[in-house]
Amino acid sequence: MEKTFLARSGYIFLLIEFVLLACSIIGFMRGLLIPSSGLVLAFIIIAPGFVTVDPNQSCVLVLFGAYKGTIKENGFFWVNPFFNKRKISLRARNFNSETIKVNDKLGNPIMIGLVLVWKVEDTFKAAFGVDEYEHFVVVQSEAALRKLAGLYPYDNIEDEKAKITLRDGGEEVNTELENEIRERLQIAGIHVIEARINYIAYAQEIAQAMLKRQQATAIVAARFKIVEGAVSMVEMALDELSKKQIVELDEDKKATMVSNLMVVLCGDKEATPVVNTGTLYQ
Repeated sequence: MEKTFLARSGYIFLLIEFVLLACSIIGFMRGLLIPSSGLVLAFIIIAPGFVTVDPNQSCVLVLFGAYKGTIKENGFFWVNPFFNKRKISLRARNFNSETIKVNDKLGNPIMIGLVLVWKVEDTFKAAFGVDEYEHFVVVQSEAALRKLAGLYPYDNIEDEKAKITLRDGGEEVNTELENEIRERLQIAGIHVIEARINYIAYAQEIAQAMLKRQQATAIVAARFKIVEGAVSMVEMALDELSKKQIVELDEDKKATMVSNLMVVLCGDKEATPVVNTGTLYQ
């Protein structure tokens, strides 16, 4: 578990270093070789203990394989010269994944990518829980994305009962992705700030076929609305003619009128009027 290490001020030991250096020089000048050599040795031993910690950065300290703590306070410090020091950034980072090919819930190949905002929260886990925590973030994020893609269909064209899809799921899908990544990265002491799908599309080999299918579905839906509206208009026209007694229509005339109105209302092109100089039956 992470623990905070209270390091000593580096400025005091920097002053001590200057004093040791000055005394050793004076000693050599006066011929005091043994004391001066001892001062030089002390200067060399103390020097590796200096460490600088920038804002939003930390330094993990290890002594002969034993974890001693983490310096999270920024400044200039001095620690045991025999400490092994490893700096770990605590700043927020972006990971913009490459688009990968996966299969959705229905087995359709799709291309999908994500953007992840993360930062190190527990330096002990980041340093000792995994080998390389940055590589761990990349691998586990893509693994979580693959798992998420297999839970939902790309859209509801094939699965009309699907309430959530990858394309239209929005916040629900992103929340599920964020939770999955957070669970995977806990072992490395990583805090997930945000995870979002930033790219999704059908794979190239089926993209054209799916586009045609979507267009056909849209056309069918539009035709359904047109026919539904046309039927309502024909029904209204017949009711109005009957109520106002403008003209008496038998069943054959009604059928002819309905046929003509449906052609006019549902046709792709504008109707061409035909002047009938005879009766409705000619």
